[in-house]
Amino acid sequence: MYRVSKVLNNNGVIAIEMEENQEYVLLGKGIGFGKKVSQRFEAPFDCTRYSLKNDTERGSAASLVKSVDPVFLEIANEVLKEAEHTFGNIDKRILFPLADHISFAVARMKNGEQISNPLTGDIRALFYKEFQVASVLKKILSDRMQIEIGDDEIGYVALHVHSAIEDEKVSVAMQMARTVRECVSIIEAETGKKIDVMTLDYNRLMNHVKYMAARLLRGEELKVNINDYIEIKFPKAFAIATTVCDHLGENIGVQPGEREIGYLAMHIERVYNSGENN
Repeated sequence: MYRVSKVLNNNGVIAIEMEENQEYVLLGKGIGFGKKVSQRFEAPFDCTRYSLKNDTERGSAASLVKSVDPVFLEIANEVLKEAEHTFGNIDKRILFPLADHISFAVARMKNGEQISNPLTGDIRALFYKEFQVASVLKKILSDRMQIEIGDDEIGYVALHVHSAIEDEKVSVAMQMARTVRECVSIIEAETGKKIDVMTLDYNRLMNHVKYMAARLLRGEELKVNINDYIEIKFPKAFAIATTVCDHLGENIGVQPGEREIGYLAMHIERVYNSGENN
């Protein structure tokens, strides 16, 4: 049983779960229609519940829900439903910072401000499924507000979706995308070859750097050392891999172990081979 604290709009209320004595946002079609403050009600089975007791990167949920237009809570909820459909369980705390982000994005677009995201291609490749989920926002905003949102903004929303499924801060996901881009840029400069972000070679390389960074942050080490073989077989790729590993270590504050160099060099060598076959 719930007791209404505040009616947000026809499709949302803030209510106290009486047994837990905890405050939640409940979102669902018509859930706020005709409701009065202090009114008791049973939550519909198909509504979505979000706790207000948590903090987020953008502030407390309780503060954000007061500052964000309820329509953006509904829109963010639709995006998260798509995320649940794709990934299963997600961290629902992301609703409030996501709604806040979408609200600011819409305000910028209404003011004619163009958003630039130099990492859009990298985010699309690095977090492909998250980008596909975030892309549902295009139709939602077009249908509801007749607003056309571009891929650069979708890239930022994809980072929020990633945060909801990996329990990772949006800022950390952004740093990961930026670090991967910098490492790939080093490889491009050293090899003299432009890497197409939509190719399989880039995808393999990018994912290797991504998981290498994740291993370092978790303190995991590779079990097999292939450095002696790779350094002799592919000396130039090995040298570039050494440079990239040094840069990655500086960026994330954890220096890669020597065993990482050989495996990265294999992916760099593929870039050479790919260029030769084109």
